[in-house]
Amino acid sequence: MTLMTSSVITLHINGEKHTLPVDHRTTLLDALRERLDLTGTKKGCDQGQCGACTVLIDGRRSVSCLQLAVAAEGREITTIEGVADGDRLHPVQQAFLDLDGYQCGYCTPGQICSAIGMLAEHAAGWPSAASGDIRPAAGPTPLTADEIRERMSGNLCRCSAYTSIVEAVARAAETADPTKAAAPAQSGAGA
Repeated sequence: MTLMTSSVITLHINGEKHTLPVDHRTTLLDALRERLDLTGTKKGCDQGQCGACTVLIDGRRSVSCLQLAVAAEGREITTIEGVADGDRLHPVQQAFLDLDGYQCGYCTPGQICSAIGMLAEHAAGWPSAASGDIRPAAGPTPLTADEIRERMSGNLCRCSAYTSIVEAVARAAETADPTKAAAPAQSGAGA
């Protein structure tokens, strides 16, 4: 009996369909960067610990280095290239730009995708380890600096731009529509 070790898959990325043959061991990160030339998503630790490769899958944050490409078939994937609306930056991108939420920029795509997903999680009422009283009567958890730090703790910045990142996420939280924050892009426009 011969086992198949590759498949032809169709990935829905930034509002576009991409059909490609892949080895079953190919990560989503490698498919994005090496097969589809979507190099905005960065390869950092390749172990799911740094968050540089964070993308949105069906609107939720995912480290693409631990996600097999075959397992992402049929799901809506949004990379940094797909978060802007044409020439109009996503509010998180704009806040990072305005408040210097980056230094070298290597972790920035993952930070931005993570922040977009995190804002949607917060808007949906998901608690974090830093959330205080989460009983419904207490109302929504305020998005404090400590809350942002905890929710973004899966994304590392070697330049230590954390203060600016927290400020940028807080600013974006004030301006972003959380119901649209993690919606897949429809145009495939660049970031």
